[in-house]
Amino acid sequence: MSSAGAAGAAGGAPNVSEVHQARWARALEGCPVVAIVRGIRPAEVLEVARALVSEGIRIVEVPLNSPDALESIRLLADADLGEDVMVGAGTVLTPEDVDLVAKAGGSLIVSPNMDEQVIRRTKVLGLVSFPGVATPTEAFAALRYGADGLKAFPGEQIPPNIIKAWRAVLPADTCLVPVGGVSTDNMQDYWNSGASGFGVGTSLFKPGDGAREARAKAAAFVAAFRRLSGPGGPRAAKRARTCQ
Repeated sequence: MSSAGAAGAAGGAPNVSEVHQARWARALEGCPVVAIVRGIRPAEVLEVARALVSEGIRIVEVPLNSPDALESIRLLADADLGEDVMVGAGTVLTPEDVDLVAKAGGSLIVSPNMDEQVIRRTKVLGLVSFPGVATPTEAFAALRYGADGLKAFPGEQIPPNIIKAWRAVLPADTCLVPVGGVSTDNMQDYWNSGASGFGVGTSLFKPGDGAREARAKAAAFVAAFRRLSGPGGPRAAKRARTCQ
């Protein structure tokens, strides 16, 4: 443990990594639906994000191939969205991208692929690492490099029965989130197979959607998740704690 980490553990001020990890845990426990707002623009990002958060979304991901994505991330990071809301970037492909996201204030690094250098740079900066993996080999390698969770991608090629098979061999505390092809109709199957959460893109937001559309779609996904986790979300809390 670093001296900063030791200080945090001893009751001193928490270091950057501890702060981000704590927020990540709260966000997952609150609602493990990752809102992927690909194509969003800075002029609309705050209104849309606030609409999503108002319905219970706690994790907002701005892919870097969105228009002026770093400015959108900066605006979200500077906004008062709540202590349990996580803001991050998707489509992060290089260590240099990680540096730019960190500078903009993002705390979650999501990639479509599994790149050792991206994962290691993310952890050096104390951010939360969430690489994309498509096979158990990639999954185990990502965890070895320090990933905090795994993005099972593309979800269309990794259906619930595959998630169940992965869950049987991965460490029990692995945070495993299918991304791509997730809908309110198949969340139950993914959840029952061991998914820790859900990454949702165009089913939740697509370019041109305003706050009203985003709010309605978010409400549907959050309601679907609440039905999975039961009253008060006890199953959600238990599942989220395995991701810490």
